[in-house]
Amino acid sequence: MRQILFAGAIGLFLTLVGTPLLIKLLARKGYGQFIRDDGPRTHGSKKGTPTMGGIAFILATIIAYILAKVITGEDMRFSGVLVLFLMAGMGLVGFLDDYIKIVKQRSLGLRAKAKMAGQLIVGIAFAVLSLQFADIHGNTPASTRLSFVEDFGWSIGPVLFCVWALFMILAMSNGVNLTDGLDGLATGASVMVFGAYTFIGLWQFQESCANAETLTNPSACFEVRDPLDLAVVASALMGACFGFLWWNTSPAKIFMGDTGSLALGGALAGLAICSRTEFLMAILGGLFVMITMSVVIQVGSFKMTGKRVFRMAPLQHHFELKGWSEVLVVVRFWIIQGMCVIVGLGLFYAGWAAKK
Repeated sequence: MRQILFAGAIGLFLTLVGTPLLIKLLARKGYGQFIRDDGPRTHGSKKGTPTMGGIAFILATIIAYILAKVITGEDMRFSGVLVLFLMAGMGLVGFLDDYIKIVKQRSLGLRAKAKMAGQLIVGIAFAVLSLQFADIHGNTPASTRLSFVEDFGWSIGPVLFCVWALFMILAMSNGVNLTDGLDGLATGASVMVFGAYTFIGLWQFQESCANAETLTNPSACFEVRDPLDLAVVASALMGACFGFLWWNTSPAKIFMGDTGSLALGGALAGLAICSRTEFLMAILGGLFVMITMSVVIQVGSFKMTGKRVFRMAPLQHHFELKGWSEVLVVVRFWIIQGMCVIVGLGLFYAGWAAKK
């Protein structure tokens, strides 16, 4: 429990203090946001705002995790390190994308094939490693079985698991990326989901099958390799994003860029896979799913009928064009995300209670 508190507090402190330093550095180098001409007209004032702010919470999360371990004298666990690897790897791909956008002053950074190749390399490495390094109980960080609040059904095998893991990683990364269109929207939504995973990791640790001898009902235990470590990572991410939100909320002093959105999406997917809550992520991260689906619907409708369902996609821009202020859209979408987290945690608890 001390690890979780230290990780969250350190992550929060580092981004509160470190982000303004990053803002000054990026502003000095002229690394400002490039605004697309086809976006909402009100976004023109955002041009030149420092971007690549994801660097702040990526570094803060890693440092917070390490310091929490050092302070408490606990060992690092493979599941936690693996999620941090996925976050940092996806963040690196996003950083290259952001850097090219800034240097070449264009809205598109890495070529689509190069960006996809980078994501595939990181995702495949994560998927392969997550099936290695079994603990004394035979549990690896991930499982080849699908999961909701725990594993179910038959094993899909390592090859199909890698495909499934890649789908989750790409879906969540692009989901967060699409959501990151208004000041603080993606950051605030991510804080809520990481908070949920802090709770889930702690609950799984307390009801772990590794502690079956001390449980009142061993049949209701969780077979997750390092649940407490996943809670520490989630807490560090929650604290780091919360601190970053201080500077990212409207009017934003800095944007996370693809550096941050791809990293957050990777972290969310990694936590879902390693905590055996893969399908539950679709509910916990309901806002990201909703916004992604708005793009799918818009593109599909236009290609099939030549008509658009929304005034603009992603969904948040549709409401902007309807006259909602940016802050109003963000707050109402945060409320929706909060409801998704409440429903998701309720289903998680109900799934555990049903086994008792």
